[in-house]
Amino acid sequence: MKLWMALSMLALVTNVSALENKPLRAGIIGLDTSHVVAFTSTLNKGPKNPADAEKVAGVRVVAAYPQGSPDIKSSTDRVPEYTEKCKALGVEIVNSIEDLVSKVDVIFLESNDGRVHLEQVRPVLKAGKPVFIDKPIAASLADAIRILDEAKKAKVPLFCSSSLRFSKNTQAVRNGSIGKVKQGETFSPAHLEPTHPDLYWYGVHGMESLFTVMGTGCVSVQRSLSLDDKIQVIGKWPDGRIGIFLEENGKDRKGYGGRAIGESGEAPIGSYDGYDVLLFEIIQMFRTGIVPVSAEETLELYAAMEAADESKRRNGAEVTLKEVLDKARAEIAAKP
Repeated sequence: MKLWMALSMLALVTNVSALENKPLRAGIIGLDTSHVVAFTSTLNKGPKNPADAEKVAGVRVVAAYPQGSPDIKSSTDRVPEYTEKCKALGVEIVNSIEDLVSKVDVIFLESNDGRVHLEQVRPVLKAGKPVFIDKPIAASLADAIRILDEAKKAKVPLFCSSSLRFSKNTQAVRNGSIGKVKQGETFSPAHLEPTHPDLYWYGVHGMESLFTVMGTGCVSVQRSLSLDDKIQVIGKWPDGRIGIFLEENGKDRKGYGGRAIGESGEAPIGSYDGYDVLLFEIIQMFRTGIVPVSAEETLELYAAMEAADESKRRNGAEVTLKEVLDKARAEIAAKP
């Protein structure tokens, strides 16, 4: 019996190892963010740190569909430049998502504009291809729910994340370095894009760092202005736990960062450690089918940012996540 069990375990390990070492052809949808050049460079040329080579071994970007958004200037301005840079890295430029899907095993959905993500991801889900969606997952809470629900129904591995989620100091706190977090505070830039809820566009970076250490369970948020007239969002968790997001001010809050207070001490959080930390998580999901960020956690993050917008519309009133989720689901019921 012991020999049989040992042989079975060896066969399982061998099968998993073979799967993880299988070469993967990657495709990109949307060439209007610097992330596409960073990801493609690491995958097609190799990571800057040779010690990380094994983490991306066998994965190569082979094709891309460059669609941008004509009413977002930062999108239209970037597409030509990033298209040429990807071509120089050996990437074939194709004319449709359907064409792209037929040529690849896995997908990076990188379009900056969250409004097009639902439409763009549907052919990917239909084809059963694992997909990473760069932030924001959508441009509305209703579309975020639609995407997550459709991925679950299709049984396709999918997740969305900012690279800041996987920074070393944030992950250390998430994994218990200071015990359960009683209060977290993060800051990041929060540039606005009129076509999206305010924090979806850029404030998502700091908000995601905050939710990474606080965990799920946020009940409500209030949005106001800080003493230096920057965006401030205060979230309430059960047991009196508080999470605070602040827009950076270029002075005492410059760039990305923050601090958490836990049961056994304090620690920095919210740093930016580059794009590779996120890329390695994406590749791991492509290889194993295991998503590093649950749909529930992603949905709560985007519900909190939508609730912050609703709080702004109500002059800083407290808004529950349940309220905005119920409203979004009613919208979906009225227009599936």
